[in-house]
Amino acid sequence: MWSRLIAIERVGDPRIADFRDIRERDLTGRQNRFIAEGTVVLRMLVEASRSGRFATEKVLLLRNRVDGVAPILERLPGDVPIYVAEAQVLDRIVGFHLHRGVLALGRREVAEFDLIDRLPERSLVLVGCGISNHDNAGSMFRNAAAFNADAVFLDETSCDPLYRKALRVSVGSVLSVPYERKGTALDVLTRLSANGFSIWTLSPRGETDIRAIPPTDRMALVVGTEGEGLPPAVLEGFQSARIPQSEGLDSLNVATATGIALFAMSSAANLI
Repeated sequence: MWSRLIAIERVGDPRIADFRDIRERDLTGRQNRFIAEGTVVLRMLVEASRSGRFATEKVLLLRNRVDGVAPILERLPGDVPIYVAEAQVLDRIVGFHLHRGVLALGRREVAEFDLIDRLPERSLVLVGCGISNHDNAGSMFRNAAAFNADAVFLDETSCDPLYRKALRVSVGSVLSVPYERKGTALDVLTRLSANGFSIWTLSPRGETDIRAIPPTDRMALVVGTEGEGLPPAVLEGFQSARIPQSEGLDSLNVATATGIALFAMSSAANLI
């Protein structure tokens, strides 16, 4: 494996141009290419690459992190370049101090299929409407993975879950939980309803206690952005649920609320 390492000594080396100033590059979009940061996310990317849903294009490491991630690197195809650099060079490449010292360039292999058609007959899915905060998006995927959700559906106004920070907060769960990000919220929910899903919107003023939702073979939990919440058309068109909480508090953080609600729904359906 050591023979595969390629030393990078110049910040301007064109071979690592994809890793340069990654904070700014995150904001411009990469068209299904993304930066995986940290050992856990790298491991998840390598595993996801073996499934064919994602691919690993190249890796950039702090030289003293090589031994720690060697078992992961050994699982990479032989044609994936592995670059190493000293701290002062790596920090100048990425544009800030990268204390994790582990980066990879990944690519999502987008296939033309309807995710709903791939779901099992007994399914629990999470739907996000207008989720613009990358920390919340990452936490939602982490919750989905923790409570055995089969997929995450995001509307077109939600942020890209492959954004570096969302991916990091999800501890790589964005790479393991199938997802779609397209269409309006009503488009997504109409498709799910037509495929036998019981739709439950989550709101502080929801009619049903989240613990009292009757389990069905196919269930969808719908959450909205903090502040505005779900659009009125969504709340009025589907069943609503609430998480009981103390008086005087407007609402929970969407990441926390998603975890509680998914736990309640997956427990009722005997998924955990």
